[in-house]
Amino acid sequence: MKVSATDMKNYFGKYLEKCKQETILITKNDRVVAKLDACEESADDLMLKEDSAAYAWSGKRVSYEEFCEITENNEDRYEYIDGEIYLLAAPGVSHQMFLANLYTLFNNWFMGKPCRVFFSPFDVTLANDALKSKNVVEPDLLVSCDYLTQRNENDRYTGIPALVVEILSPGTRGKDQLKKLNVYLNGGVREYWIVDPRDRQVMLYYFADQQLEDMDLFRDPAVVKSIHFPGLEVSTTDIFAD
Repeated sequence: MKVSATDMKNYFGKYLEKCKQETILITKNDRVVAKLDACEESADDLMLKEDSAAYAWSGKRVSYEEFCEITENNEDRYEYIDGEIYLLAAPGVSHQMFLANLYTLFNNWFMGKPCRVFFSPFDVTLANDALKSKNVVEPDLLVSCDYLTQRNENDRYTGIPALVVEILSPGTRGKDQLKKLNVYLNGGVREYWIVDPRDRQVMLYYFADQQLEDMDLFRDPAVVKSIHFPGLEVSTTDIFAD
């Protein structure tokens, strides 16, 4: 199915559901610029290790309170999305190189500004209004402008990032492109970058009032231009430098 970028912005929730049945091709000026696919999770993405604290809960929905109890004082890294627990595998070399590149580029730009750049592991807890609960995710990189005031007595972050970045890995492509897209949209994040090393491109989503306001696809070589932070511009050549 082909839809225009305008229709995608106006009926984003509808197409998030529709892409579970078929691929949605997004067009601008009659040119396909991006696609929205169903979440195709690999076995590795869903698998919880037998010695993991959450292994007994694999494939089951749990409450946010149960998730906190299950994972408390555990060294494994987990995400909690729509009532399900995901164990995060260690990232590969290329993933970490690109993350280091992005952190350096972002950190240099935000130096001396009121917002701060953080990278994983770094828990972010966002509202899940649909389930009257919460989601817990670990973005690869995030920009927070409320970190000074939004943290609890254990020095854990409790705010909402202004911008988040996920770098796709083979086992997380579906989750990052659909499930986490929905998490960030509904959780109050303003801008979401999906960095795709395989296709050497960056998909940028900009949200306002929990609605899709704008989107753009930057194929290497290109310059990714933030909407929420005017002046923040990052070359894909610099992102994918090895």
